[in-house]
Amino acid sequence: MKTISKSGEPVRVFVGDANVMACQLMVRALEQSREPIVVAGSASDPVQILKGLRENPSDVAIIGADLKNGPMTGLGVVKEARAAFPHTRIILLVDSPERALVVEGFRAGADGVFSRAETFEMLCKCIRAVGGGQVWANVNQQRFIIEALAAGGPQPIKGASGANLLTKREEELVRFVAEGLTNRDIARQLGLTEHTVRNYLFRIFNKLGTSNRLELALYVIKQTGAHPA
Repeated sequence: MKTISKSGEPVRVFVGDANVMACQLMVRALEQSREPIVVAGSASDPVQILKGLRENPSDVAIIGADLKNGPMTGLGVVKEARAAFPHTRIILLVDSPERALVVEGFRAGADGVFSRAETFEMLCKCIRAVGGGQVWANVNQQRFIIEALAAGGPQPIKGASGANLLTKREEELVRFVAEGLTNRDIARQLGLTEHTVRNYLFRIFNKLGTSNRLELALYVIKQTGAHPA
């Protein structure tokens, strides 16, 4: 995953929440905090959110799952924002981090899913982490992602040209990662050494532009359309 905000530089944040008041409250809280965060803009209407992101280049966009046009509208905005602004990291803001919503949020292109039940201090930490190129997901959300990947079944991962990006052996390793196997377990299953398994995983990470198992799972879910069970 690419790092957007360099260490020590303020993170430019765009806020897209359910209504004007919700946006204003978050904007004010962020502006009054001592965190290295600069608010680039805000909007509550889906069209205005996308327009605002186009006119105000941002490192991170916080987008509510339920915008004023109805529940789950935010997922569509996340998907459009991901396609239109590939260098902007996205945090999906949810009322409750339910399994299906978490998985669909990441599938839509979110780099993190944050619950309104969490503290403002934790939100700032989330913004800094996502702005620095990290994926934001707690232990439960990571489990949802891995389970969704496993439920999707083995599917070839293809590039823009339609060609397979991974060899059959590499796809086999991805399937074992989806099943939650450790490197030792995979080595035992395939009759390889753990060192060889690690080398395979490093090659897979390099091919797909990921850096760990969680990012690999997210990549595959987004590319193959794996749905939660």
